[in-house]
Amino acid sequence: MDKYLTVTAITKYIKYKFDQDPHLQNVFIKGEISNFKRHSSGHLYFALKDDKGVISAMMFKSNANQLSFEPKEGDQVLIEGRIGVYESRGSYQIYVQTMQLDGIGLLYEKFEALKKELAEKGYFNADHKLSIPKYPKKIAVLTASTGAAIRDICSTLDKRYPLAEQVLISTLVQGKGAKDNIINNIKEADSMGVDVIIVGRGGGSIEDLWSFNEKEVVEAIYNCSTPIISAVGHETDTTLSDFVSDVRAATPTQAAVIATPDINALYQLIQNARQYLTKHITQDIQREKQRLNQLSSYYKLKTPSLLYDQETQLLDDYQKQLNRNLEQTILRYKHRMDILQNKLRIGPISNRVFQYRQDFDRLKYEQNQLINRILTDKKQLLANKLVQLDTLSPTQTMLRGYSIIEKDDKIITSKDDLSVEDEITVNLKDGKIKANVKEIR
Repeated sequence: MDKYLTVTAITKYIKYKFDQDPHLQNVFIKGEISNFKRHSSGHLYFALKDDKGVISAMMFKSNANQLSFEPKEGDQVLIEGRIGVYESRGSYQIYVQTMQLDGIGLLYEKFEALKKELAEKGYFNADHKLSIPKYPKKIAVLTASTGAAIRDICSTLDKRYPLAEQVLISTLVQGKGAKDNIINNIKEADSMGVDVIIVGRGGGSIEDLWSFNEKEVVEAIYNCSTPIISAVGHETDTTLSDFVSDVRAATPTQAAVIATPDINALYQLIQNARQYLTKHITQDIQREKQRLNQLSSYYKLKTPSLLYDQETQLLDDYQKQLNRNLEQTILRYKHRMDILQNKLRIGPISNRVFQYRQDFDRLKYEQNQLINRILTDKKQLLANKLVQLDTLSPTQTMLRGYSIIEKDDKIITSKDDLSVEDEITVNLKDGKIKANVKEIR
């Protein structure tokens, strides 16, 4: 019995072998997701299969939170992980560490990431979108010069609104150089003064349409000042150019329909307007005729003098009343003037003015007499002061034989102010003498 192993033992041995094999610790597998489930714990459980095999897979929540896309049934993916054995079921599985979309899936992943980035920048906001002119005069069409798209757009424009001028700009819609060509043609059309731009192409795979998902193309559409209609692919095809454009058309044909009014509908509108105007103008004419007939039968119009007889008489009455009022006003003001003249009493005023003039002459004479008397007194006072000043003047003193002695420009009044050999100045009436002191007594 010792040669028989338990299920647990053999399972552990197999797990040990798996865990020790370096080739199974970091493997890269691609395949299709099948039986996908997201557990309430956040872990992912699914199978990875191809046309000949299948392997169980699980991804822990910590790794699943790092995914840049939402896995779903049928996704083609590229997986990195390790192979291990789940002992409870005795089955092997791959523990997924990283997972990304494969091939087309990568493009979809890139599409979603770029869509999210541009949406956060506001490129798809409705407040930035321009309205399509109702009656465009010039339409620029950016698409391949050959193919169904250009034929559908041009034929639809010709049928619906041949009045609009079509500016066809041959544009690369896929392949190498398509991105730059689309950008340059959008800028060229924007500078031509057209009313609306149609950017479109026929349907295709995501790879074929990828030029219209390029970030630079989206920015060119966003910065365009002319309204743009995006008509890329069929109705089920969606590109980032559709989101940023002012209007998205499901097909190139629909783009032409959106860009133009239907000329047949305009003809019908004009016809309806003509009928409406004819009907209402006819009614207005009939109504005015009836009114004219009513007025022409009015009795006063048949006897025109009735219209002005009473008014003429009333005018005469107003004229009489005006003359009476004018005469009364003149009499009233004349009476007031007489009263004012009596109050003024011109005779007494003249006498009073004569008396005031005599008083003025008298006061003027008295004022002159007073001024002359004051001036005479002041002159005499000044003469007396001059005589007194002259008497006290040093010059008069020196005329009587006296002199003034100075030392260092100071007048000497005492012998104590001098010393022997001091230089002094003697001021006389007719000059100065420089001297030296020889003796002091």
